Order: sequence, then structure tokens, then C-alpha cells
Amino acid sequence: MIPHMKNSEAGAAAISIRALHVIRGGIEVLPHIDLDVPRGQIVGLLGPSGGGKTTLMRAIVGAQIVAGGSVEVLGHPAGSPTLRSRIGYVTQAPSVYLDLTARENIAYFAKTVGVGADGVAATLEHIGLNDTANRPVSNLSDGQRSRVSLGAALVGDPELLVLDEPTVGLDPVLRRDLWDLFHTLRDAGKTLLVSSHVMDEARRCDRLVVLRHGTILADDTFAHILADTGTDNADAAFLALTDRNAA
Repeated sequence: MIPHMKNSEAGAAAISIRALHVIRGGIEVLPHIDLDVPRGQIVGLLGPSGGGKTTLMRAIVGAQIVAGGSVEVLGHPAGSPTLRSRIGYVTQAPSVYLDLTARENIAYFAKTVGVGADGVAATLEHIGLNDTANRPVSNLSDGQRSRVSLGAALVGDPELLVLDEPTVGLDPVLRRDLWDLFHTLRDAGKTLLVSSHVMDEARRCDRLVVLRHGTILADDTFAHILADTGTDNADAAFLALTDRNAA
């Protein structure tokens, strides 16, 4: 069972970004981002590849040099040492050791955040890998490797999960199962920021941030975005937002 998070700051934003400006390789990737991510919600960061999603997430976890602006996470500046055990970050490519088993990978990351064997066992249960826990990650499917990477982020019971395209390349069943897990985490009080370029995942989120060319085109619920654009699906809404922004 995932423990329900008790948070005295439940009314405050989990992430608060003001005038964020990022330049990478001499290219302006994020010209000016203002964004608040509410606590206790699944916020989808949607948009095409190359739109700035990963750069924004890197800035949130403190792994990105910024040219200007501010990023506050759980009440502290992004990258603060106090946040290391409060944020779980999953990169696009599974960040796990292929020569270790799933259990050994989770146990390794558990030690870095002071979690014991019980926490490792609970995490393997949460991510549905009990049956394959003792197999080397190199012998696991892509979907199972993604789950191990997610487990490495979850084992410290973080308040905030930043997930960079965690369902890319997975079959529909695995995608459904992962989203079920995300909703379970949300219901336990966690905050999740989940990026994707698969527009139909929009309906699975509590709130959507649509990003293209480093610009936020929309920040609202899926229902409100559909109503605002006069469309009936995520792809059509994105195209309408793009056309409106180009006008």
C-alpha cells in the first residue's frame, strides 16, 4: 500500500516557475516560461518532440543551467540539497544498471535515500515486478526496464514525481497499467508531472500544459481546452492551439 502523503502546504503549488529563460548550445529553448503545478494532481506536459519539455523538466529537478528566471519546487529553489529525497525523476531512457537484477537496482537506489529492505519489497510490489525481480535488467523487456527505472524514482517515497515520456514505446496494455499506477500515486497525495508527445494521453491527466517551441499554448483542464478550441479530441485541440498561436 502506498502511504498517503500528509502535507501541511497542500494549498501551495508544488512547482512555481517565473520568467524561466534557457539557452542550450546557443539556441533559445525556453524564451519565457511562467507556470504553476498544483499539488496532488497529475499534470501532463504535452507537445511534439523538440518543443522544450525535457529542458523544462531538467530545470525543475535542478539539472539544467538557466539563463534567467526562477524555479521553486516544494517551497525551495530547484536543485536545493533538501529536495533530493523529495523528488523522483525518471528520464526518457531508463537510468538503471543492466548487469544488476531489478531487485538489486531498486536496493541500490534505496540505499542512497536511506530506505531498507521493506521499502525495496514494497516498491517492487507497486511497480508489478515481483515475478521478475531476480532477473538481470538486460534480460527484461523495454516495458519492464521502464518499470525498474520508475521504481528507482519511487523507492524514496518522493512527494513529487517528474516523469519524462515514461510510456514512450510501450504497448497499450503496459501504458494503461502505468497510468493506473500514476493515478494510484496521485490518489495517495503525490504530485506528478508527466511529459508525452502522445496526445491521447491528455485525457488521463488532471491538468494539461501544452508546449510548443518553448512556448506554453495552453494551461488548463482537458475539458476546458476542448471547449476553448471547439474540438473533440486532443490532436485536433493541439492543431487548433498551434494555428491560433501562429496567427
